[in-house]
Amino acid sequence: MQMSDVDYFDFICHIAYNQKPLTRRERADGVRRRDFLSRYSGTAREVLETLLDSYMNLGINGDAQRIEQIIWALFLKVYDAKEDDWEMEEDDYRSILPEQYRWRSWAHDDGKGTALTGTELLDFVNELFAALSTLPITPDMPRRKRIVRTMFEETNQYMKDGVLLRQVINVIDDINLESYENMHALGDIYETILKELQSAGRAGEFYTPRAVTDFMAKRIEPHLGEKMADFACGTGGFLISWLRELRKQVSTPDDIALWNASIYGIEKKQFPYMLAITNLLLHDIDNPNIDHGNSLLHDVLDYTEKNQFDKILMNLLSVIDVGTLGSTEVDQIPLSA
Repeated sequence: MQMSDVDYFDFICHIAYNQKPLTRRERADGVRRRDFLSRYSGTAREVLETLLDSYMNLGINGDAQRIEQIIWALFLKVYDAKEDDWEMEEDDYRSILPEQYRWRSWAHDDGKGTALTGTELLDFVNELFAALSTLPITPDMPRRKRIVRTMFEETNQYMKDGVLLRQVINVIDDINLESYENMHALGDIYETILKELQSAGRAGEFYTPRAVTDFMAKRIEPHLGEKMADFACGTGGFLISWLRELRKQVSTPDDIALWNASIYGIEKKQFPYMLAITNLLLHDIDNPNIDHGNSLLHDVLDYTEKNQFDKILMNLLSVIDVGTLGSTEVDQIPLSA
């Protein structure tokens, strides 16, 4: 056994508990043997199988790292599809992305051997990350443009094999986002990712099951014209459930505008922030109103009427895990409430 074939987590368990560490191949074989992916089909199954192959071969350590490698590519694919819509709706639309970094410009493989792969692809992706993380933005720029930089500012590229990265990109590129079934498949992939993070217990994220968020959204009774906030929104589960419940009241273009503007979220960690932004784009929110920041660093005395919301829908456990907070954050928690 080569130590390069073992995740850091398994190696630590080996040292701590004197247990034989499993290689990535053994873990992947275990997933296939138990047939965990059998409930998925089509594009969803293909993407998940490709991810499993990549995990087995790449040497990416930790659940969050492995999943992070698929999320940035999914985001760029989804964002490219949204830009198609925006270009049709707005005569003067201009992308914030330099042309060479738009998904349509580099990701597609026409089968003629001209698509980037191997070391050349890895070098290009590293260049893309550096460029998108430093895009010039201004406060008056639409949020849908500013989110591109925010998505990449603290995101890392871990993949070491450019050929396998090309395989992952090809699978994502083949997804037709105009198809309802494929959009639903992406939703399945998201649910799988989030559930796996929860069960793994070492990604450090809080995931509230969809059944719970949907139930709470119904109980809180959303109404068009109201605004809801989640101050530790994680992957956006409560925001999506609110939107799903409120959508039943939408019937006119004005209603759609109210529906789009009805949510606000803030998330401290980069990885769930990436998931939340992509999730909202997939649910037809063109300007995802989510800030990448820490709600506990805002002094409650600084809030004014413009910061008020009609309803708060959130999982308090995700914000009061005091053991993970700094002293400045703890000071902002109203423990007497």
